Amino acid sequence: MAKGVSLRKEHKSPSGGLTAKGRAYLKAKTGSNLQAPVTKTSGLSPRQKARRKSFCARMSKVKGPLKKNGKPTRKALALRKWKCGSVKTKKRKS
Repeated sequence: MAKGVSLRKEHKSPSGGLTAKGRAYLKAKTGSNLQAPVTKTSGLSPRQKARRKSFCARMSKVKGPLKKNGKPTRKALALRKWKCGSVKTKKRKS
């Protein structure tokens, strides 16, 4: 993300990532062209599969916790939304 661009709550999706409005806001501010996340697992084109695999590989290596104060972080939410398999962010039932 570009330096100096701050996103408001309305631009962030509660389930992780940015909303369509957030992607449009970022494009207007920086000229970037972010695509919506690949959220399904079957029926994907080869390009979508590659995009999902690349995102999961990059984002999984980002330093930082998956939970903070018992709640999933933005990183964990994004990984879950993209269905990156090895992310464990659900609460355990005692």
